[in-house]
Amino acid sequence: MRKIIYYVAASLDNYIAHADDTVTGFLPFYEGPHIPDFMADIHKFDAILMGRKTYEFGFQYGLKMGEPAYPFHPMKNYVFSRTMQFENSDQVTLVQSDEVEFVRQLKDTDGGLIWLCGGSQFAATLLDNELIDEVIVKLYPVLLGDGKRMFGDSTKSVYLDQYRAQIYPNGVAFLSYRVKYPS
Repeated sequence: MRKIIYYVAASLDNYIAHADDTVTGFLPFYEGPHIPDFMADIHKFDAILMGRKTYEFGFQYGLKMGEPAYPFHPMKNYVFSRTMQFENSDQVTLVQSDEVEFVRQLKDTDGGLIWLCGGSQFAATLLDNELIDEVIVKLYPVLLGDGKRMFGDSTKSVYLDQYRAQIYPNGVAFLSYRVKYPS
């Protein structure tokens, strides 16, 4: 079975974006000694899952509807939205059906690691349905005070087994965990 890894940037107070979906509080960390490791990690994935808002976030950086979010790395993109419309391609698939069932079926296919890129409610849905296998947090040394929580409105309780921690001179920490769902 393929693994889904929620690889996400977050503030120390558990937010992945401001309440208005902007990430201006994270801008100082878009450069730094942690970036080469992040880029190397991206190449470990052969598929990426993201909700509509996460996909649309890339539009401000030149991404066009129907294009892959990370064109420099050939991974299959799955965009989950009931409102978007674009033609599927070899690189990008628009998923408008039940996301939980689709992800369950995707995990049962042949292939490598799957990157859950965002967003917060999508992550909550997958966590609530016990579909996330690992969580990697790029923990930024900032307190946003308010915003989009890492797991949206989920109240699911799970244990995490840490298997890696890397702290960089700029205060960014990469924390890697295996998710242990209750039996």
